[in-house]
Amino acid sequence: MQPKEKPEHIKVGPVRLTLWRDTRKGPDGRVFESRTVTLDRAYKDSQGQWQNSSSLRENDIPKAVVALLKAYIQIMDKNAGDPDGND
Repeated sequence: MQPKEKPEHIKVGPVRLTLWRDTRKGPDGRVFESRTVTLDRAYKDSQGQWQNSSSLRENDIPKAVVALLKAYIQIMDKNAGDPDGND
């Protein structure tokens, strides 16, 4: 098993998607690459300090959709050369 790679980030306005890649071993012993995503939103608190939240406001939803689509396209582009279709 390889150590986790540094994550990739996709930003759309205040919404940030982090794309994590990890090498895993399945129950059958086969090694495969797994990907997960996390979403958060940056905002300034009452003291003017930047904070992050996993809660999205209604105006953040379209930005989150764009970030998710970009991540999906990126994942599919990287899988294009994988004959096993591993994700």
